[in-house]
Amino acid sequence: MLSFEFTCLMCFCMWMSLFSRSEAEVFTAISDVEPLIETHQRIINDVNEYIAAEETRLSTLKKRLKLYKEEHEMAMADIPNYLANPINAFTLIKRLTKDLEKIRQLSQIGTENSNIIAKTHEDLKYPVLEDLTGAAEALTRLQETYELNVQDLSEGLLNGVVYSKPMSAGDCFEIGKALYEVQDYTNSLAWMTEALRKYSEKDELSDYRVIDYMEYIALSHYYLGDTKSALHWTERIVELDPEYQHGPGNIKLYQKIIAEKEAKELNGEVVEKQTPKSPVFDDEYEKELQIYKVLCRGELQVPGVISRRLKCRYLTENHPFLKLAPIKMEYLYLQPDVIVFHDVMSDDEIDFIKATAQPRFQRAGTKSGENGAPAPSKYRIGKVAWLEDRESPVIARVSQRVADMTGLSMVTAEDLQVVNYGIGGYYVAHYDFSTKQDFIEYDPNGDRIATVLFYMSDVAQGGATVFPKLGLSVFPEKGAAAFWLNLHPSGEGDLATRHAACPVLRGSKWVSNKWIHERSQEFLKPCTLEYQEEGILRKLPKPIPTSHR
Repeated sequence: MLSFEFTCLMCFCMWMSLFSRSEAEVFTAISDVEPLIETHQRIINDVNEYIAAEETRLSTLKKRLKLYKEEHEMAMADIPNYLANPINAFTLIKRLTKDLEKIRQLSQIGTENSNIIAKTHEDLKYPVLEDLTGAAEALTRLQETYELNVQDLSEGLLNGVVYSKPMSAGDCFEIGKALYEVQDYTNSLAWMTEALRKYSEKDELSDYRVIDYMEYIALSHYYLGDTKSALHWTERIVELDPEYQHGPGNIKLYQKIIAEKEAKELNGEVVEKQTPKSPVFDDEYEKELQIYKVLCRGELQVPGVISRRLKCRYLTENHPFLKLAPIKMEYLYLQPDVIVFHDVMSDDEIDFIKATAQPRFQRAGTKSGENGAPAPSKYRIGKVAWLEDRESPVIARVSQRVADMTGLSMVTAEDLQVVNYGIGGYYVAHYDFSTKQDFIEYDPNGDRIATVLFYMSDVAQGGATVFPKLGLSVFPEKGAAAFWLNLHPSGEGDLATRHAACPVLRGSKWVSNKWIHERSQEFLKPCTLEYQEEGILRKLPKPIPTSHR
């Protein structure tokens, strides 16, 4: 007969093998989070079977199951809307990582039925701890960009509207812990403080002690340079637990730092404030970052001298078919011109492109890998796939439509890139053309002369495309496409086209883009010595006002 220790060891190995086989990066695309609903349902079935076999086993399991069922019912009522809330998406990932680990540990205590829950479902998707960390960082990104209050977020509030059930103390603790481990002490402190506010010793579902919360609060204060607060919290921990291992050493260290600082102040010495290590950014970057956040919130308007000249019109040039089916064309900015073409992708086309792209999704990257190859980056959270014209008449038709809209040739254009942004998904400010810093190898087709960005979903909150140097925000509109030229007529990159994708606060953002290259445009848009020009489509007549923006 197997010993209890051997049985526990076997169960532990089964659990570890589950996480070693799982692929990370679920958090980088909302479309990848949706399959977790099925995983969630299967886990519920496992727990039900386990409790049926062990009716007297640990009432905590039943309470956890009740909580999960309530959340699952909410999700099943409207899965896309449920997962569109980043708080719900984070909670789901936590349930299937940290909470599932706890359930399996409980099931292994003195029961021969632990294999019911310890088993691995090979046909299901499981998140891993990297996904939990990514989701925690995403919530912080949303908090900072959209000026959200941590307490509101923990109560399920997004901009004053209740979208989800309140988070538990344990949920907040896991966010704070994940942020602490990536050295984001400011936000870790805020979430740990909120976790402590929610903490109750009577909560049987709590996996942590009160001193666990206090320890992270004390250490965060220390790394933020607030040694007195760190000392205060450490002393409180020692009062609650005199056997606290790190208490005496930390208290002695904090007292020494405080005494040395006070001695220097008495001697009139200038005391440098202790600050946490952080990336060094120049003033230009910080200025752009602040403008970016304001634009993401939609708080900045295009200057009146520009907005008064913006017009809408019907595009009937470029192709005879447009005489019968003109395209609605709206100018959002002038010099450089940024245009939105409305209703240029149908729902059927969007559904086909999504379905075709999703099985091929890979994590989005930037050209920072070896030889300029795309490498995963925290500066772009999403998943991408590439679709070729020859694959389907639908893809070819979209490319032809781009040619009709822009009057440019698609002969050297890149394949259609499809992107689904994840929890808090975003892309930092960048240029679509090659700069001297990232131009690694000459492209025989020339640089990217223009960009067409299709919006394949509406986004409830957030997700705008913003141009920091222009003060322009373009919010997603399903079926529409944004268009701008990346290069001046001389072939030099237009620095004013620097743009970024804002974090998705609520919803799932799907886009696809077509990058058009210089080669094959020689007779359509010839290169000149001019550095700038008036009007994005020189071959077209001036806009005819049909309605003001």
